[in-house]
Amino acid sequence: MDWIIKTDDLHKSFGSFEALRGISLEVPTGSIYGFVGPNGAGKTTTMRILTTLTRPSEGQAWVAGHSVLEDRRAVRRAIGYMPDEFGVYEDLRVWEYLDFFAACYDIPEGDRKALVADLLELVDLHHRREDMVDKLSRGMKQRLSLARTLAHDPDVLILDEPASGLDPRARVEIRELLGELANMGKTIFFSSHILADVEDVCSHIGIVEAGELIIQGSIDELKLQLMANREIVITVMNHEYAEAVTSLVSEIRKVDAAEIITPKNGRARVRVDFAGNDEELGALSQRLFESNITLLGFNEEEKDLEHMFMRVTRGLVT
Repeated sequence: MDWIIKTDDLHKSFGSFEALRGISLEVPTGSIYGFVGPNGAGKTTTMRILTTLTRPSEGQAWVAGHSVLEDRRAVRRAIGYMPDEFGVYEDLRVWEYLDFFAACYDIPEGDRKALVADLLELVDLHHRREDMVDKLSRGMKQRLSLARTLAHDPDVLILDEPASGLDPRARVEIRELLGELANMGKTIFFSSHILADVEDVCSHIGIVEAGELIIQGSIDELKLQLMANREIVITVMNHEYAEAVTSLVSEIRKVDAAEIITPKNGRARVRVDFAGNDEELGALSQRLFESNITLLGFNEEEKDLEHMFMRVTRGLVT
């Protein structure tokens, strides 16, 4: 089995409202899988089914080889779940909060002190162990909540919007922590509508819209599939622009793979949609270098997750 989470044609209805419309996804073992979509797309409903908190109307799901319908206790032992709300128990001290959850997972009392210390060290809260939970910042509460999910050493972490509402520094800290956990061998399945957070940390993504899974796979594979052409930006001197664009058009059109898509008057940049390989791109660069055009830049633009998201979604809401 090369996947650790799998769903098969999940449907979930609340009365006449259909929240999920046939979600079938596979999360590879050891991956960081970003479940991406706008608010109301079905991300939380899917996660609640995976964590056995909600039963699907139709379909099946498995986590670590256990059915969420038939072996709920085994699923709960295999996962660490972090909902999008921190929860109660804010009148406890930080160490007491973790000790409480460790006890809930039947961790022997004699082992809990060392476990709590290790978890606080991992999430960089060891210096706040005696503080009351309600005195922590939101970012610290998120890190503490993440530490709580690790108390029983689960194989899978299911995290609902772990960076939601955090300031930029706290978001970076959460992303770095997720990377550390992946290096420890954890599979991480987390939802987000913040595309930058997903792209920076994920190996795989699934894009969901209006209760349907639109596309999934590794980020590199999806970029190749959805954005096969490369975008090259060529920058020239402003005062030479009109003459330079004419020369650029002439030179670029000698390369069959290139298509000029934004040669606009008054601007010093020409964007080229390029379908060729590295050798053909090198030939184009050499051809322009040997011409009389003054080039200030010749750069390939990275296609990001935002390009991919806008290409496959339609702006639908459930």
